[in-house]
Amino acid sequence: MEKRTKEIKIRLTDDEHQRLLERSQRTHLAEWLRELGLGERTPSKRRKLPDVDPQLFRQIAGTGNNLNQIARKLNQMESLGAEDKIRLLSLLTSIDRQLTEILEQHRDR
Repeated sequence: MEKRTKEIKIRLTDDEHQRLLERSQRTHLAEWLRELGLGERTPSKRRKLPDVDPQLFRQIAGTGNNLNQIARKLNQMESLGAEDKIRLLSLLTSIDRQLTEILEQHRDR
């Protein structure tokens, strides 16, 4: 695929921008406008998101965010010894792995 190097800049009012966002069929407005103008669909680089129960997904995402916050704090703590940090990070990795397995089990249900 050829690299895009040219830009087209347009000015919009807040209302015009909002109306375009509401009509857009794509995640990125530029992709949608390119499709409209060129009449051809461009392949998305993004992988398709799995079909997961939204409630389960929100719960796991929240848990993942909490794990990231815990890991960040652990890395900032100087009072913990290296052995304790390794043990705690190992546990966090194990929890992360288990959450990934749960997501995999609930895909396409």
